[in-house]
Amino acid sequence: MPADPLFVLVVIAVIAVVVVLIFGLGGFAGGGEFNKRNSNKLMRWRIIAQFIAVVLIVIYVYFRKEAG
Repeated sequence: MPADPLFVLVVIAVIAVVVVLIFGLGGFAGGGEFNKRNSNKLMRWRIIAQFIAVVLIVIYVYFRKEAG
């Protein structure tokens, strides 16, 4: 059975959120210049990635509910 493309997009979006979160936590834990320069950017990217992931999850659930 081929993979559902929408499910693959959801997984990619969730992985992107986790990656950005790990970079943000790593920068926060390390402190220093990297954290000063990039903490706000990483937080914005995480929020954007979370928004996209939530929208994709809602769309996925909606279409699965309609199909099944």
